[in-house]
Amino acid sequence: MLAAAALLGSGVGACGDDDSPIEVRLREETAQQTVLGFPAVATKNTTRVGGEDAVANAAGAASAVYPGVTPGSRPRAVTLVDSDDWRAGVAAAVLAAPPLRAPILLTEGGEVPEPTATAIDSLRPTGTPALRRARAIEIGTARAPDSLRAQRVSGGDAYTLAAAVDALATDLAGRASRNVVIAPADDPAFAMPAAAWAAKSGDSVLFTQRARLPGATRRAIRRHERPDIYVLGPADVVSQRVERSLRELGRVRRIAGAEPVENAIAFARYSNATFGWGLRDPGHGMVVANANQPLDAAAGAILSASGKYGPLLLVESADTLPRPLESFLLDIQPGYRFDPVRGVYNHAWLMGDESSISVVTQARIDELTEIVRVSEEDL
Repeated sequence: MLAAAALLGSGVGACGDDDSPIEVRLREETAQQTVLGFPAVATKNTTRVGGEDAVANAAGAASAVYPGVTPGSRPRAVTLVDSDDWRAGVAAAVLAAPPLRAPILLTEGGEVPEPTATAIDSLRPTGTPALRRARAIEIGTARAPDSLRAQRVSGGDAYTLAAAVDALATDLAGRASRNVVIAPADDPAFAMPAAAWAAKSGDSVLFTQRARLPGATRRAIRRHERPDIYVLGPADVVSQRVERSLRELGRVRRIAGAEPVENAIAFARYSNATFGWGLRDPGHGMVVANANQPLDAAAGAILSASGKYGPLLLVESADTLPRPLESFLLDIQPGYRFDPVRGVYNHAWLMGDESSISVVTQARIDELTEIVRVSEEDL
């Protein structure tokens, strides 16, 4: 399935002459699902971006945020990332933040796969003077279709490429970000949550080896002039030695959980001044992905930077909701005493089809995000 029920508002029934190719395809594929796509596509508190891979998920998420049917629903540009390069995707998520707000789409080497081509045709990026009227940004080895004027960002490895993305984000914003996230280059599940925050905040993501801070990352941090540095992940994925090296460049704080699921929750809960999601109460959006599919972090980043905004949370198995995530959702479950209309609500985007997150898991997430009545004894 290419995209999610984010576009179901256009209807599963008859097609109009002005419907985009993505809307038409969504209707055709949704119609094949049981009961017009429910609950596999959407429940009352969840919406699935149900692609069979990250390429399709990126196209679906971009189209949900940018339907492309009005001038205001078209992006200025799209960011193209190769589907084999999760690091480039996490780093490039910062370009989904203001001022550019560019969704990520995925290529396959020099080729543009059909879901990406369809999304580009539907989104119809407008171009922007900030990119010399380019309508796409090619990250690393990704290539735009010949019809799309593009600006390239290059780097010889993950560290120099992330530094080059950081430099472009700085140029676009007119200043270096005050905060920098340092993510492990060799542990994608621990690095994934950084993409959502970068897309929302504009804080750049740079990479490190486990036991050594690469020179390209060190030089990039220096350009930020002693920023607040947030290390994502425990000491066994980003060592204390690296943390000591970072302390020479700015104030360092570590956000960590022992395993990827706990690590993502720790990031979702964390806040310090203007940094961090700070999810400790109800009334939030969130994006849920499978930790074994790191490019879904890049694909879904635009969902964290628009609409209901929210962090990336992880499952490790399609069929099981991890106990720490279940507890976290219970902690922030909305409640009301007299009238649910006066309450606040949670919503979860789910990345991937049922091989990534099963319908059973989706149903449990829906249950835990539902607003419930509470009594004085519960308070």
